[in-house]
Amino acid sequence: MQESSSVGELAKQLKRELDRYSPGGKLPSSRALVERYRVSPVTVSRALAQLAAEGLVVTRPGAGAFRAEPRATVTPPAGDTSWQEVALSADGAADLVPRTVDASGVVVSLAAPPPGVVEFNGGYLHPSLQPERAMAAALARAGRRPGVWGRPPMEGLPELREWFARGIGGGVTAAEVLITAGGQSALTTALRALAPPGAPVLVESPTYPGMLAIARSAGLRPVPVPVDADGVKPALLADAFRATGARVFVCQPLFQNPTGAVLAPDRRGEVLRIAREAGAFVVEDDFVRRLVHEDAGPLPSPLAADDPDGVVVHVSSLTKATSPSFRLSALAAHGPVLERLRAIQIVDTFFVPRPLQEAALELVGSPAWPRHLRTISTELKSRRDTMSTAVRLTLPDLALPHIPSGGYHLWLRLPDGTDDTAFTSAALRAGVAITPGRPYFSAEPPAAHVRLSFAAVAGAGEITEGVRRLRTACDEVL
Repeated sequence: MQESSSVGELAKQLKRELDRYSPGGKLPSSRALVERYRVSPVTVSRALAQLAAEGLVVTRPGAGAFRAEPRATVTPPAGDTSWQEVALSADGAADLVPRTVDASGVVVSLAAPPPGVVEFNGGYLHPSLQPERAMAAALARAGRRPGVWGRPPMEGLPELREWFARGIGGGVTAAEVLITAGGQSALTTALRALAPPGAPVLVESPTYPGMLAIARSAGLRPVPVPVDADGVKPALLADAFRATGARVFVCQPLFQNPTGAVLAPDRRGEVLRIAREAGAFVVEDDFVRRLVHEDAGPLPSPLAADDPDGVVVHVSSLTKATSPSFRLSALAAHGPVLERLRAIQIVDTFFVPRPLQEAALELVGSPAWPRHLRTISTELKSRRDTMSTAVRLTLPDLALPHIPSGGYHLWLRLPDGTDDTAFTSAALRAGVAITPGRPYFSAEPPAAHVRLSFAAVAGAGEITEGVRRLRTACDEVL
């Protein structure tokens, strides 16, 4: 059982037993609860904290946990919020491109599925793959650093900026890097800095739904540019720039989400040349460089490393290779645009908390960091092979045109005429959470797809069982 579900179950059991104690009565000790329910001390601590947050229990350091005094129930007066429909519908009514605030394409990869459901829709490493001990040790060491709770430089700690700059290469310096609070935040800052409301923004098709949500919430107009097995098609990119007058192209040149494609060597220079001639920026979302599989071979350098003219605004992150709560990333840019990025970053968030930055420095500078990267490189390849083999044997009706050598997912094409939403619903009824393909397209999709993630599950056994359950969904829908 996962730790989160254990906490929830223990909290429910303790709630049911609270009536045995009078208000102010002391609950059994943590050690007694550990022995009685056969759970870890951490689970007990978190369950008691949950009850304390609900006002049912009071904890006193050194004394234990006690049933809280009953609180008087107050029924708030019924209000009338119908006025908000008018206010919200009038918001942006005069905009050329009305803002659309829709998080559904992101929530599907963030929300945990119900207990017993295989998580093929997750966007983060399973807890067993996260460097939890190394992160805990790094955070503890960071907490002892002098001034750790002080105000950091608004651009980020110089040493951390230098670390990100070295990872990009190509002469990028620490002075050209800004530390941000996760890749989503970095992309939001980049789009706000580079495109005014109402402007077109060129995007890969298909592409990351979270980026489409950012663009639409800012009143931007995503314009699709198709990708194939070698990444974005340069001729169509040039056509899109000419047709729209766009000044921004957002792409993922390495292990693209969701196709897993890597931008071919002969296209890299073409993309930069086309953008430069259009007077446009390329936002390079380098989100899974640290999730390379062990059979990938040498990786191409980031586009930013080959860009002396300041065309590329580079985004990289530590989150995917660590934990969903280790939200720390970097923006890199060259030229006057850096000041605009910096200003928007400051206006939005002031700065990234210093303890997190110090912990990141401790983590990436420790011997545990390269060991962790080697471990997930091996494990992700093994999981990819397990899933791809199971899909081809068990789900022959689903096309798997490309097996990536990095990242954490497979992109499958459904048979013609299949509804990906109906297939996703059938999969959930069969006990598997998957991601429908429709949210990855900014316009009408050319075919129905689904995305299967192999990072968020417990291991090979769960992958095999999940694919077996998908056979049931196929039999229902196809």
